[in-house]
Amino acid sequence: MESINIKIRPTIFSDCELFAKWETEPSMTEFFSMNSDRTYEDIVGEYVVRELDKTKLQFTICSKEELPIGRIYISKIDFDSDSLDITRIYIGDKENRGKGYGEEALRIILEYCFICLHMERVTLDYFEGNNVAATLYSKLGFKHEGLARNACKKNGKYYDLHLLSLLRSEYYGKIHNK
Repeated sequence: MESINIKIRPTIFSDCELFAKWETEPSMTEFFSMNSDRTYEDIVGEYVVRELDKTKLQFTICSKEELPIGRIYISKIDFDSDSLDITRIYIGDKENRGKGYGEEALRIILEYCFICLHMERVTLDYFEGNNVAATLYSKLGFKHEGLARNACKKNGKYYDLHLLSLLRSEYYGKIHNK
């Protein structure tokens, strides 16, 4: 999958090394439920287990030059209910943050979810205080569904998550109203 500035491809084993680098940086993990003591081995283990699970997909966001700059992880794929969750999306490479690549990646993955996978509903969430994510998700048409109290745990502390969803009709309405 690709757009003007980025490409999205399935994650490969060697990407885990970059994920391990990014996912231990406090500036990256502030708004994710990743413990600060994560190791390369933890990330490799997650990658392998997720690759074996048909309800999960892993993608790497790359520059046009095919250098990895971020990650997308989809879970809870349910073809009976035609729904899934975009569990993690980020631009990990610091010099590429703030350039719109995250929005571009989310637009690409939403197209994939609604058009290629024929989903009816896509969900995601964000940490309390993550105003950048809240603004982007609202801009793309996601609707707030509620607050999941103490929904995730990070470094022994519980955090609330704002729950959002986007329905197929809302997605197609947004496309045609551009």
